[in-house]
Amino acid sequence: MNTCTNELITVVSGLPRSGTSMLMQMLDAAGYPCLTDGVRRADADNPRGYFEYEKVKQLRRDCAWLPEAKGKAVKIIVQLIPFLPLQFSYQVIFMERDISEVLASQREMLQRQGKDGGNLSDAQLHPIFERQVLEVKRLLSQRNIPMLDVAYSDALQYPMKIAEQIREFLSEDLDVCAMAAAIDPNLHRQRCGQ
Repeated sequence: MNTCTNELITVVSGLPRSGTSMLMQMLDAAGYPCLTDGVRRADADNPRGYFEYEKVKQLRRDCAWLPEAKGKAVKIIVQLIPFLPLQFSYQVIFMERDISEVLASQREMLQRQGKDGGNLSDAQLHPIFERQVLEVKRLLSQRNIPMLDVAYSDALQYPMKIAEQIREFLSEDLDVCAMAAAIDPNLHRQRCGQ
């Protein structure tokens, strides 16, 4: 892509509860501009906040806000990626987390909120989430959208290495020490096998 960096929209994506908020916190700490609105406040499930932009939830029907994201990072869950219009240029940082951990985190969040988890079991949801991730990655590849995969477990275990990879991918002079310091391994509460 021969697009100026300030025209690019940096999309932080992944499944819900995969660590996308942590990734946005890392970018923010490093000095990368982030499109957020603070509407969804920090809570027990995300003690450091969600780093979301409320208008993203309407992406299926309304993308008029997307020019606001040029030159910034914006969090867009994997299920909404297919609705990104082609007239903009994107780069994607994709947070990968073990789907069993994602499901456990979602279940715990719903229980804390007193909500029902829906009609599908984890065993039914697992292949659905797996397929959604594969389909979105295929779509990004078909559209020639640059993508960096970040493993949630690697970010926790090797924060400096991941911060360097992100800085390199974004081709920006970012504070990698601040980015790495934004990671709190104590927030990794749902682990595979627990």
